[in-house]
Amino acid sequence: MKTPACDRVLPLSSRMARLGTETAFAVSAEALLHRQAGNRVFPFHLGDMNIPTPENIMEAAFRAMKGGKTGYCSNLGIPELREAVAEDLNQSRGTHYTLDNVVIQPGGKPVIGKFILAFMNPGDEVLYPNPGYPIYESQIEFHGGVAVPYTYREGADNFELDLDALERAITPKTRILILNDLQNPMGAEASPAELERIAALVRKHDLKVLLDEAYFNTRYEGTSRSLVSLEGMEERCVILYTFSKKFAMTGWRLGAAAGPRHAAVAIGKLNVNDESCSNHFNQYGALEGLRGDQSGPRRILEVLRARRDLCVELLNAIPGVRCFKPRATFYLWPNVTGAMERTGLMDYEDFRRAVLRETGVSFCSRVHFGRPLPGEEQKYIRFAYSGIDLPDIEEGLRLLKDFVAAGRRPARAASPQGGKTSRA
Repeated sequence: MKTPACDRVLPLSSRMARLGTETAFAVSAEALLHRQAGNRVFPFHLGDMNIPTPENIMEAAFRAMKGGKTGYCSNLGIPELREAVAEDLNQSRGTHYTLDNVVIQPGGKPVIGKFILAFMNPGDEVLYPNPGYPIYESQIEFHGGVAVPYTYREGADNFELDLDALERAITPKTRILILNDLQNPMGAEASPAELERIAALVRKHDLKVLLDEAYFNTRYEGTSRSLVSLEGMEERCVILYTFSKKFAMTGWRLGAAAGPRHAAVAIGKLNVNDESCSNHFNQYGALEGLRGDQSGPRRILEVLRARRDLCVELLNAIPGVRCFKPRATFYLWPNVTGAMERTGLMDYEDFRRAVLRETGVSFCSRVHFGRPLPGEEQKYIRFAYSGIDLPDIEEGLRLLKDFVAAGRRPARAASPQGGKTSRA
């Protein structure tokens, strides 16, 4: 049969071969198919939220919409919101920003690509966390940079940066450090001593820093710290700021970049070329979030804290699983080496698919957060608890415990997607 004209293949640019993706969305698609086949699914796989956006935020956006804020606005964002973001950062991080240092974005993710476009030349080396958010690696390589991973190791009560390996990875071609603190997928956070050492390396090697702090306010105990607060860092860092987590606004697609004025000007120019401006009326919702009633964000944290506590308790009760209790984010990164050995399913995708098939529990694994590094022996999976309620957490993890306790399973043939990493 003749191929329709609309389906004929157009040659893609060579750079498209370097563009990665988020394979967590492939896991989500598999979970959806499992549910559509009439099965129960316990969704631990995607860091979305099933908690409503606070009512006052929704009302503010609706009022703005009804008040005519439905057209274009400044490519930089509305001044009131930029000023409010600057005030929030100054109060929490000790910075000295004004609205001229802040550029509103259609989500936090666009800051990654725009920062790289603004500050990385082809051939530059960029340090990025691995395991980590896969879009870092994807954007570095898509734009012609060299992605150089650094990693973490298990500490006493959370994961710690392997700073010796990070320092050894720096070469004369290193230009940028991407630091995600607090970290997705591991829930790790840098200690004061780690931040001081990172700052010293940044100063010594004259690095520019993309400081991804999307989970800065998703904190249950203690106080979040920022690299930008340390000497010499304010002029070197661009902060990735988002409203999604603190205000349960993931689908609103609204965030900001904050940093030196020349960085804000460059990112604002990229805004004009990419999307013109961020959603107009949504910005008034975010403004209400920052300056209005704060009972909504407090309630969101209470819900997430209860979920974290239950998940950690039940995961640590599963044979062959050990799990830290991070003080921030809504992710857990349990070590499941023993559980996988017990079931005889030592391939990540075999294990993940068998668990989904037999229990309905859906999660991501190490292979969804960057290419596995040489010498990795321990096995990890990621549990996101932002989109699942307490009764389902309890039932799903009981089923997972029963699955692991039952012992060895024969591995089935993997689907064509099996073993796929963060690369497309």
